[in-house]
Amino acid sequence: MKTVIIVQARMTSTRLPGKILKEVLGKPLLEYQIERLRRIKNADEIVIATTTNDTDQPVVDLCEQLSVAYFRGSEEDVLARYYGTAVKFQADIVVRITSDCPLIDPAVCDEGIRWFLQHLHKCDYLRLEKCPRGLDIEICPFKVLEECFREAAEQPDREHVTTFIYKRHPERYRIKYLNFIEDLSHHRWTVDTPEDFELIKRIIEQLYPVKSEFNFVDILDVMEKNPEWHYINAEIQQKRYGE
Repeated sequence: MKTVIIVQARMTSTRLPGKILKEVLGKPLLEYQIERLRRIKNADEIVIATTTNDTDQPVVDLCEQLSVAYFRGSEEDVLARYYGTAVKFQADIVVRITSDCPLIDPAVCDEGIRWFLQHLHKCDYLRLEKCPRGLDIEICPFKVLEECFREAAEQPDREHVTTFIYKRHPERYRIKYLNFIEDLSHHRWTVDTPEDFELIKRIIEQLYPVKSEFNFVDILDVMEKNPEWHYINAEIQQKRYGE
């Protein structure tokens, strides 16, 4: 079975346009994410799913520069973009990650994929819970993604990709929420606003030069040593379903 990590990426985010290519230490955030995703052992391929818009040509240029596979599809219908990517790259298992998570932890992803593959016969959808925002992953078989693509009719479900599973039809699918080792959901390590970027910038600048393969424990440590950092993006609210 082929496990494919599909990363949705676009330049026209509403709260911080161009965020995925904003640079820290001379390197765009998307490159940091790709570098970290390449350390995942239980996945066969990484694909950046971007749009057909001219504004996303820089994303394609970076993929070509880094020799990373990419797919171009609809900006608004993200579900169709995921489905098209999965079909083209013959994915049996789809791992969904968003490009606003440059600090994604490879070991955490590996554990989630390993669990899903071991329980494939009794799980249709897996999501990591109680983790810092920015370490999120979702996993489902291709056949489930295909059902979503063919049946989801509401616009929020086309935009958010997997909500057809756990919001529209939780009775239909065997859903597993895999809890993190402890509840760290109060941490926000994603990039959606200037405040988010400022925190991520500080974390990378502090850790990357001394340990390029840093993990979430290293981030927790540097946050503990700099407690004032917690307030940088503490007031930012995550966008919700339908917004």
